[in-house]
Formats: sequence, structure tokens, C-alpha cells
Amino acid sequence: MKAAGAGEAPLAGQEGLQGLLQGWVERGWLRPLDRALVVFLQEQLPAASPPALLLAALASHQVGRGHVCLDLEATLADPDRTLSLPPEGETPVDGTPPPRPSQCLAGLGMADLVSALEDPDLVGAGPGCTPLVLQGRRLYLRRYWACEQRVAGALAERLLGGAAVREAMAPERLHPWLERLFGPPDAQGIDWQRAACALAASGAFAVITGGPGTGKTTTVVRLLALLQALHLETGADVPLRIRMAAPTGKAAARLNAAVAGALGGLALPRDAFGQAVRDAIPARVTTLHRLLGSRPGSRHFRHDARRPLAVDALVVDEASMIDLELMDALLQALPPEARLILLGDRDQLASVEAGAVLGELCARAGEGHYTPERAAWLQAVTGQPLPPERQDPSGNALDQHVVMLRHSHRFGADSGIGRLARAVNAGDAQAVAAVWAEPGRDLMRRGLKGPEDPALPAVAVDGGAGDRPPRADGAHPEGYGRYLQVMATADPGPGAEAPERDAWAREVLAALEGFQVLCALRRGPWGVEGMNHRIAAFLRERGLLDPQGIWYAGRPVIVTGNDYGLGLMNGDMGVTLRVADAAGNPVLRVAFPAGDGSDRIRWVLPSRLTAVETAFALTVHKSQGSEFRHTALVLPDRAGPLLTRELVYTAITRASRWFTLLEPRRGILEEAVMRRVLRSSGLQAALEGRLERGE
Repeated sequence: MKAAGAGEAPLAGQEGLQGLLQGWVERGWLRPLDRALVVFLQEQLPAASPPALLLAALASHQVGRGHVCLDLEATLADPDRTLSLPPEGETPVDGTPPPRPSQCLAGLGMADLVSALEDPDLVGAGPGCTPLVLQGRRLYLRRYWACEQRVAGALAERLLGGAAVREAMAPERLHPWLERLFGPPDAQGIDWQRAACALAASGAFAVITGGPGTGKTTTVVRLLALLQALHLETGADVPLRIRMAAPTGKAAARLNAAVAGALGGLALPRDAFGQAVRDAIPARVTTLHRLLGSRPGSRHFRHDARRPLAVDALVVDEASMIDLELMDALLQALPPEARLILLGDRDQLASVEAGAVLGELCARAGEGHYTPERAAWLQAVTGQPLPPERQDPSGNALDQHVVMLRHSHRFGADSGIGRLARAVNAGDAQAVAAVWAEPGRDLMRRGLKGPEDPALPAVAVDGGAGDRPPRADGAHPEGYGRYLQVMATADPGPGAEAPERDAWAREVLAALEGFQVLCALRRGPWGVEGMNHRIAAFLRERGLLDPQGIWYAGRPVIVTGNDYGLGLMNGDMGVTLRVADAAGNPVLRVAFPAGDGSDRIRWVLPSRLTAVETAFALTVHKSQGSEFRHTALVLPDRAGPLLTRELVYTAITRASRWFTLLEPRRGILEEAVMRRVLRSSGLQAALEGRLERGE
């Protein structure tokens, strides 16, 4: 393999390769970790060719960008997209820039890349101990290939091994309970929530996907009532052991509140049996890491295939945030006979780590692909016909256990947020423009002349309430001034007892959910770091904050790494409050929700928090699993690979009542809408292959 266009220099021997990679690292195009992998491989395999090691570095870098593997076809089509070009918050670097991948790989074809990887010590085709695995046109680091294979195998086993479950869930058993829980069926069309319950009850694995407000939580609470009722009516002495979890503490708290609200509306018999069913539905939600039992300083969990979870059914919300390795750990820890039910919005951003598991599992959800046999079964169970366009004689086993909820109860036809989210999700720039032409009361779009534009503090402090009319209910959008006002006026004082302090903290945390600034980037003037500094300055200028050092009353924080000693998980959010210590002296403490499904407050010394950041501004990724009454999305002044349709859609759908778009240049939003996240992975192909072979 010869790198045409750039001559032999970029890859001339091991030293030439290391110089190339070091140049990429210095400019932020490549991670130091990726270069370190190549150094290690050179030490272990001195005969490995520079071209093969270059591809190893690119495969490693892809993992850091969320891809499971390096797609060789995509690499040849656009080599420079394999690096972080340009890196976020890029600063000029003196000197001549190093050759880019497009120069190093110029003139090469697929046969050249495959030939370069024909090294039996470095690259294998499947099981073995080589550092890399090449399958078709996908190049993997072995760990991620093995992880993908285990996930595909575990899912195929659940999808193909549910015959006993399906037989037990005969239509004559399911139909009466579905009618009780949902009411009489409307024979004119399918109720997808009812169908989701039926399909999820008929197997060991199910995925329920849908946008915000489509009723995923309501559906799953009815599903759990259905499962418990069917189980208890057989005369079982104990109910099913059901657990519910979410990837982050914030998502767990949201699911917990939603489940508590939905439990009260269950249409169950008003007798001892109905009460037994109601009591058997879990009311508390935990995080996945707490459920699996994280081990400090380790990638492993306390629960695994040898020490499985003691559950009969597990519900996981916000499944779009689950990366490939976490899904692997979850499936290994779940007993084979236990049900797994995944909930999530397939159109949201995928996990920060490698993999887009939910997106791949739901790739065909929009069309349905239910077999005629499955359609007939569904009609017998629900009393409703399945539309012909959702049927497919060639539908596979996965299709029969994936349901997409389609009607949003949160955003009505006149909701600007709902219309904007749908237009962005469809990638329809014209529809996006049409929404902004008549935005409605819940949308605002503001241009920014620069990071110091006064429009930003106006939105951050009071939500820009003076720039838009109130909603029909008279409510105005909120800014951070609201929670700071609650912090000041609801303070119970230095003599307060613990219950009063906890109630105050809960009230402040609830008010903090009224508004959130979101950014596409972390660094740079339009990123989280710059915005957090500016917003704190705005609030100080208005007399709402009095920052004295890093820690001050009113500082909101987000946990950026799991702290097992404190029981805090990545994504947990808290607020700094001034309270009295045992001697009556004023001290700062950070109040966090307990994260165990209760309404308890955990008070933590600021000095013990080593992995937290100020949270006036969050990245859109960090906001996943959260909901705020008002969100403001700050776009950067130029488009880049991070600014995508999925990111904008996720930001919009974090808002329940108001959404504000802040942009330094018109056209950035439209460019983002036309760009999609495409993650390289072979999970869908691996799973389909196993299902076809019946493995």
C-alpha cells in the first residue's frame, strides 16, 4: 500500500508514522490515547506495517467519537472525517500542518486497505487474540467486536427463545385485561399504546420507542400491571420481581415521578386482587450503575453472568443513552428467563460512548414490518386491526417486538415546540422555516451579535419574558432569576430543622428545572465553558449571585464522574445552598436528590466533590434524560460535525413549555438540520445474521 499524493513521507517507516500521529495530536485532531495504542502495537509487533497501524489509530479514534468500528468504505469516501477536523474550540497552531488522512490515503482503493490489513498477528477475522478484527468492510478494536457479538447473541437468544412466553400469553388471557386497562377498543384504528403492551407481554424482550409525550411511561406502567395481574391470577404466592432503571440520576428521577403519577390512574379492580396488583408495581427507579453494582476503579460490575440480578422483569428508560458496553453488561447480568423492556426516543442523540444500540434496534420501527401472523394475533388480542402498510411477510423476529408510539399528548397541533421538533426530525428545512414564520407563543428566536450580546443575559436572567406574550394560562417563560428568588425567599433560616432544610432544597431544585441553557459545544466562546462564566457574571451584575471563589450559594453543579463513596453518579445535578452547621455557623453544602426514587435530599460538603462542573450551561448530550420547562439552545457561529439534526431535536424536546433559539448567524440551524449522526457499527447486521440462522 502506497500513500499517493503525499509521497512516501507521511508513512515512511515507524518514525514517519509516529511523527504524523504526534502532529495530529498536537493540533487536537487525534487523541493522545490513539497514538499511545500505536506505540504499544509497535512495541509488541515490530513487523506491523505503518499503513496498518495508521488504520488502527483511526479505528481507535472512531471509538472516541462514538463509533464502534472504522468503516473502511466511509473512510475512503471522506478520509478527513475519521479525525476531529476541526476540533472543538480549535486554536491556531504555528508551523506547517501535518498531512491529513485524505493526503495519506490519496489514490488508494478498498483492495489496498484490505491488503494492508493482511497481518495475522495484528488483524483477525473473528474469534482469537489479535488486537484488531476485520469483518467485511468494518475494522474493530477486538474489545468492541467481542462486545458487539455478545450483545447480538444475547438479543437473538431472547427473541428466538420466547415460545413458552408466547404460548402463555394467549389472546383469551390478554384481551380482557387490555380492555380493563385501556377501555373498550376502537375498531377504526390501532391504539399503539395498547399494541405495545400486548407485544411486550408476549416475549422476553421488547422495545417501546416514541417521541416526547407519546406515552411511553404510561404504557409501561399499564404493561407492568398487566404482567402482574396475569401472574397473580395463576395463584402465584409472590408477585413478579420488577425493577426500573435509567442511565442517569436525572432520568431516574423523572421516570420515578412519571410512574408515581401514572399509578394513580390505573383502571384496576377495586378489590383485594386489584390492590395486590397495584402494590406489586415498583414505585422507585434507580440508575443502571446502581442497579448493576458499580465497582470503583473498574469497568466491571458486581452483577454479571455468574451473579445475575434477582429480577423477573427489568424496565430501562432513556435507552438511547445506553452505549454498547453498558448494554453488554446489562444483558450479561440479566437472567435468561427475565423480561427486558427498553424505552426511549430513537431520534435523540445516541450515547456519548461508542454505540447507538437503541437507534439500531429501532431502525425499522417506523414502518412496522409485522408479519401477517403477528398482525392477526394483535387484532385478536387488542380488538383492533393493524394497518396494511405496517405489515410485511418478510419481517424478522426483532420487528415483532419493537413498537413505535406515534401520537404526542404533550405537544398539541398548535404547539410550536412540537411542530419545530417534527420538522427538524424530518430534516425538512422548509418546514423549519415555516414554523419560525409563525412560531407561536412557546418559541422565540434571537440573533446574537457576539458572546457579549445583551440578549443573552435577558434570556438567562428572566427567560426573555418581556419579548413574548404569555401562554394561554398566563404563564411566562422563566430564567435563572426564578430559582435564585426561591432560594432567597424560601430559606428557612439558620435555626431550621433538617426536614425544613430538605423541603427548601427540594423547592429550589424544582425551581432550577424551570430553565436550562444548552450548548452544542464544550469549549470556545459559544461552548459550555464560556457560557457558564458569562451567565454567572450576568447574575452577579443583577445582584442575584455573590460569587466568592469557586463555591458560592446558588451555584448549580452537575456530576461528571461516578463517585461511589458519595453515592453520586455521572449526570446527577445539585445546587449549592448556605445552611447552618451544628454550631450555628453559616456553611455551604450542595443539595442533591437522593437518586433512589425517594424524595430525600443528600447534603454534601463542596470539598468532597472532585468531579463536578458548574451547570448554568450544559451540553445537549448532558441534558439527555432531563426535562425543563424552558430551554435555550445556544448555537455556535459556524457549523461543524457535532452540530446535527439529532442534537437540535434533542435540545428542542428537553423543553416542555418554552424553547428559545440563540444564534450568532442565520443559517446555522438549517445547516444542522441537514446533517445526520451516522455511527459506524455492525450490531444490526450481526443480529439479523443470527436471526436468519436461528442462532
